[in-house]
Amino acid sequence: MTDATTKPTACLALADGTIFFGQGFGATGTRVAELCFNTSMTGYQEIMTDPSYAGQIVTFTFPHIGNVGVNPEDDETADPVAEGLIVKWDPTEPSNWRATETLSSWLSRRGRIGMGGIDTRRLTRAIRHQGAPHVALSHDPDGNFDIEALVAQARAFPGLVGLDLARDVTCAQSYRWDETRWAWPEGFGRLTDPRFKVVAIDYGAKRNILRSLASVGCDVTVLPATATAEDVLAQNPDGLFLSNGPGDPAATGAYAVPMIKGVLDDSRIPVFGICLGHQMLALALGAKTIKMNHGHHGANHPVKDLETGKVEITSMNHGFTVDSQTLPTGVKETHVSLFDGSNCGIRMTDRPVFSVQYHPEASPGPADSQYLFERFARAMDDTAAARAS
Repeated sequence: MTDATTKPTACLALADGTIFFGQGFGATGTRVAELCFNTSMTGYQEIMTDPSYAGQIVTFTFPHIGNVGVNPEDDETADPVAEGLIVKWDPTEPSNWRATETLSSWLSRRGRIGMGGIDTRRLTRAIRHQGAPHVALSHDPDGNFDIEALVAQARAFPGLVGLDLARDVTCAQSYRWDETRWAWPEGFGRLTDPRFKVVAIDYGAKRNILRSLASVGCDVTVLPATATAEDVLAQNPDGLFLSNGPGDPAATGAYAVPMIKGVLDDSRIPVFGICLGHQMLALALGAKTIKMNHGHHGANHPVKDLETGKVEITSMNHGFTVDSQTLPTGVKETHVSLFDGSNCGIRMTDRPVFSVQYHPEASPGPADSQYLFERFARAMDDTAAARAS
């Protein structure tokens, strides 16, 4: 941790001119992004590799980050997507039987900056007060920083409003997925007896979402974010899944909404969306989305299912939300955040089309929300039975 005699090797400059100094680790250089905070106690590797964090730097409110190291199995995508991370304590040597590398060396090898030794409570209060700020994070082992230039870079950052980032994180071409969820002691499994053929649109899909689909019997074909309705229907799927992802949903909706509308108009297949996929579905059904002050990021978010009265402890990562006041006739709000009442789920009243804002695959509850994947599977079963009758 930084003290009065330690020369700072990292600097965080906010667009309003506020400066934080600390100790850098991981890669060197400067990253400019939106700053958010995450309240999770574990899962920092999954968070850093979650494509939904594109264009963001993450402040962790839990002080002990890095203490279980990293390992290849916990990556949610091939490389870290978040631009950097900020923690209270410098990471220690890992103490976990699954660790294959330290957090610092992993960040360095993957080109991402870390900063420790600062008052993350103060920084979190600043985020909550002024909204997610634009920042420049710099790591220089010699401690040489051009403060004016860093502030200028932070102020020049355009922000996420109006920014389509799904194109940057989506797959380049389609692929098949059959890996199932991790289970002790075998680890990850393989789908051997598929029941459904599902098309998943990759707006920034996490691997564990695809594993969760495979675990309920889905033979998954992943298509790029820019796939058309014709591309989807050409696969003759039993269901359509809309993944999580980063950026402004209204910007991504320019090409995603016509695809979803086309599928809904030309077929009766079940549709299930998560996070950005939830927002894409809402836009396609006629609702609107809005930017939140500081968003929801963490693994301790209570959500109420309005249809059952049950409360789920969920994992969330979103800076935009569906405006429930704009939901059209025929679309019902199914879930709400118990933190602020914002929308967390919708469904069509006459068709098996539904979505949630949170991440049921992340299992913070630990399995409060797995029923959503099973609901999707039942919907495909019911649709197939109706066709056969």
